[in-house]
Amino acid sequence: MVLYHGSTELVDTPEIRTGNIFLDFGFGFYTTTSYNQAERWAKIKMRRNSADKGYVSVYEFDFDNASKEIDVITFKAADEKWLEFVVGNRSGRLSNNTVDLITGPVADDNIYETIRLFETGAYDAEYTVRKLKTEVLHDQWTFRTDKVLGYLKFVEAKEIV
Repeated sequence: MVLYHGSTELVDTPEIRTGNIFLDFGFGFYTTTSYNQAERWAKIKMRRNSADKGYVSVYEFDFDNASKEIDVITFKAADEKWLEFVVGNRSGRLSNNTVDLITGPVADDNIYETIRLFETGAYDAEYTVRKLKTEVLHDQWTFRTDKVLGYLKFVEAKEIV
């Protein structure tokens, strides 16, 4: 399986970074099966860091063999369970989870407003999930341990300007 990572850095040796825990799936190394989503992440980071260029790093992930040895949480859709998990991580309440890999939809900028309205109580979970179902959401694969990173092999990087 091919996975992509967008950044202002070429990442040929991925590592788990625990500094920013307030992400969808908490700390970890974030990838996606969508080249376009990774390129979007790179461009967002370029704007935030005032960088002239970014990179989409490409990896081969041996999921079949990894799945025999790792703990995985998989969210098939942006449902209530996923919503509670994302909100819990973004608030810092769930970031100590010790699972190796988490996969599921990305709570990107297009749906951030909907999730914020849920967090503030303006929307209930059922209504929020109904609104999310109208969005096209890319996936994310969050590597949270060195054990699972051992199955991720760097292939190449493409420069983004």
